[in-house]
Order: sequence, then C-alpha cells, then structure tokens
Amino acid sequence: MKRGFFTIMSAQFFSSLADNAIFIAAIELLRASGAPDWQRAALVPMFALFYVILAPFVGAFADAMPKGKVMFFSNAIKVIGCLMMLFGSHPLMAYAIVGLGAAAYSPAKYGILTELLPPSQLVKANGWIEGLTIGSIILGVLLGGQLVGHTISTRLLAVDLPFLDTGIDTAAEAAISVLVFIYAIAAWINTRIPDTGVPMRPMPKNPMELLPDFWRCNSRLWNDRLGQISLSTTTLFWGVSGNLRYIVLAWAAAALGYSTTQASSLVGVVAIGTAVGAVLASMRMKLDMATRVMPLGIAMGVLVILMNFIDNVWVAAPFLILLGGLGGFLVVPMNALLQHRGHNLMGAGRSIAVQNFNEQACILGLGAFYSLSTGLGLSAFGAITAFGIVVAGFMLVIQRWHAHNCRVHKDEVEHLLAIARNDHTH
Repeated sequence: MKRGFFTIMSAQFFSSLADNAIFIAAIELLRASGAPDWQRAALVPMFALFYVILAPFVGAFADAMPKGKVMFFSNAIKVIGCLMMLFGSHPLMAYAIVGLGAAAYSPAKYGILTELLPPSQLVKANGWIEGLTIGSIILGVLLGGQLVGHTISTRLLAVDLPFLDTGIDTAAEAAISVLVFIYAIAAWINTRIPDTGVPMRPMPKNPMELLPDFWRCNSRLWNDRLGQISLSTTTLFWGVSGNLRYIVLAWAAAALGYSTTQASSLVGVVAIGTAVGAVLASMRMKLDMATRVMPLGIAMGVLVILMNFIDNVWVAAPFLILLGGLGGFLVVPMNALLQHRGHNLMGAGRSIAVQNFNEQACILGLGAFYSLSTGLGLSAFGAITAFGIVVAGFMLVIQRWHAHNCRVHKDEVEHLLAIARNDHTH
C-alpha cells in the first residue's frame, strides 16, 4: 500500500471513534433529560438526514478540491455539532450537524482510495478501512459507554478550570467535551494526507446545476449490470445495520436488563465480528468474486430474527459475533465492486455520493419507521423480527436479480467482470 493510505486510515480511525462515542453520549443526554423513547430512536435518521439532502452536492464538492482538505473541513463541522450539543441546542438538531460533517466526509474518504490505488488493491484496501472502521466502532461505542458511566464521568466532572465556569454538569456533557478533542486530532491528521495528483473537477457557479447531474449519475449506477447489484446490496446492508446499532441497545435493555453503559458493550461485540469478517474478505475475495457473497445476506436476516430467542449474555455474545462476521464478509467485496464501477462510470466523489444517498435514504426510511413504531408502542422484539424479514427477503430478490442478469445479459456482465480483473482498464 502507498504511504498515504496509512495516513487516511489514521484519520478515519479517530473520526469514526468520535462518531460512535457521540452516539452513545447523545442517547444518554436524551435519557437523562427525560426525553421520550422515540427521540432516542430518532437519532439514527437524524444523522442520515444530510446524507440524503446534500447527496447531489457533496460528491462534486469532494471532486473539486484535494480530498484531505475536504476531510479536514468535515471534521471541523463535526466539532461544531458537538459544541452545539454541549451548550444548549437540542441533541437531535446538534446530532444532525454531526451527520452533516459525516455526509461531507464520506465521499472524500472512500473516493481517495480509487485515486490512490489500482483495482487489484481495492478489496484489500476496503477490508483494512472497514476493519479499522469497525475497530473504531468497537472502541468508540465502548468509549462512549465508559465516558457516560459513573466512574469516569465523576472524575471528569471533578476537573475544575480556574476562573472559568464551563456549564458542564452531567455525565453526557463531560463525555461530549472529551470527544471534541478527538475530532480535533482527526482534523489535524487530515492535513497530513497527500495530494493524489488527480485533476480536480470544479464546482459549477450555480450549484443547482448539480441536481440533474446527480440524478444522471444515480441512473447510470442503477442501470449498470454490476453496479445495480452491488448498490442494492450495500444499500440494504447499511440501511439495516445503521438502525441495528440502536436496536441492539434497545434489545439489550429489554432482554437482558442492561444499562446504556452495559448495552454499549454488546454493540461492540457485533462490531468485533464485522471486523473479523471484513479482514477475512479482504484476504480471500477478489473484485470479480464479489457477487458470490449474497447468500450470506439471507443468512444474516435469519440470524437477526433468532435474536428474539436469546436471553443469556453468554449465548448472545458469540451469536452477535457471528452476525457481525457475516455482515463484514458480505459488505467489503460488494463495497469495493461498487466503488470500482462508480469510479469508471462517473468519478470517485460523485459515485460515493450516489452510494451514500441510497444507503442513507434507506437508513432514514427504516429509522423513521422504527422511531414512529416505537412511538406507537412497537417492542424491540417486534422491530428485530421486521428487520430480519426485510434483510432475508430483499437479499433473496437481489440474488435472483443478479441470476437474471447473468442469463439475459451474459456478455455484458462478463465484459464488466473482465474490466474488474484488469488494473489497466481502471
């Protein structure tokens, strides 16, 4: 791997670490303030909101300047969201601003991989990035859980700054103040990311011109015989897993009687499995083999439903590791194939923005459904059953869709797979 890849990995680690810790802190902030359950469930769709709204613009923005600079600005926005949460803004609004920074960050983070590396290294790079991201999810969720826990929060709140009243009085606020510094570290590392030398694509003077361009890019990816399969798979995977993060917290509270700090460790357990699956996929899978992993998605849906029958943590832990492992092995090659097709069709930044739009729209839709259902009285067990059926059913449909393409459009699919095998056609 080129040297710049490791700098990208370091920046991604700290940014993702804070993203996941702030989620736990925001949940605790809402819980401590007596907010209704639906507001805590609404954190997931609020984070996805700007991914959807700004999708036509962030990809072009990422292609218009060096991606390290884009990542720096994005982390600065996340710091602003943390400060808003810390000093009186409603947690849902402030968390949406953190999501705005993440929406701008993502096209640059993934887009720079296709600028820096050839196709033969994309699956490996995605495996390491996803494995590192999952590692940061594990540590981030655990960090957030510990920061809002009694032991560490008591020590943080005991710190006094002379001649300054910070107004930080609760465990959640103390946690958020620490996370501001972690985002600042990520922003500093972003300044060390090298320029890849890829020509920039200037933003148009009228940003509204990007709307038809974005929809053309969206249509091109959905009409591509491999792009449509990888896009639909990753859209479904992230739509469900984005909400599963909160559902596991709710399930741990309902089935095991866990507190926020205790339940956060189980989210980390799922992430451990995902990291292992991601690394295994990076070692064993090649770009042209990506579509072979679809049966794992069906199995993943069935396992989600089986969560309802677990009420013992010693059974839950290995079960959640297996569930995460299937997801990691599924998403890494599909993500790499999607990046490859998108880069060939429209450029790195725009293709990642299209990917984010579809994936985050799925998170937003499913999250809004879950939040509404929670407000109407749906239990965590009912939500888990619904999500499992969605995953297994739609993955079966996607698998049949690809089989149809291989029969009816055999020559076109073979041509696209041949491109994926050849670094020189990238």
